[in-house]
Amino acid sequence: MAAAVPAKTTQNAAHLLRLILSCRKITAQVTSPTTQSIVAMASSSEQEFVAQYKAKLNRTPRTYMLWDSKIASRIGDKIALRLVEIGIESVRINAEEELSRPIYFRKMVGPFFDSVKRAGITVAGAEDIVFLG
Repeated sequence: MAAAVPAKTTQNAAHLLRLILSCRKITAQVTSPTTQSIVAMASSSEQEFVAQYKAKLNRTPRTYMLWDSKIASRIGDKIALRLVEIGIESVRINAEEELSRPIYFRKMVGPFFDSVKRAGITVAGAEDIVFLG
């Protein structure tokens, strides 16, 4: 008889959701657990957000941050929709990476995770993080 192969835990097998943040844009990427390739992506540099981006960029006095919690929430909606379309129901995040972010970024990404959860995507690791805001 062949030896039973232990099943992977859902924590290790889940797709990884990463946020790339800068003062100019927010990007969400979901990578495959086996190949590390990007399977879904949403960014504030997409066509839908260009008008808002240009308005903030050309405003006087200039603003430091060109995205806010409302845009983060809309990015969360977009990535969740794309995940549902390809059949992914759960993702995981690196909680240490999220906790290492400056407080002003953590305040603005709280609505992102809320909108992903509202769309029915389970986010493992987000329950340990308190998003201020």
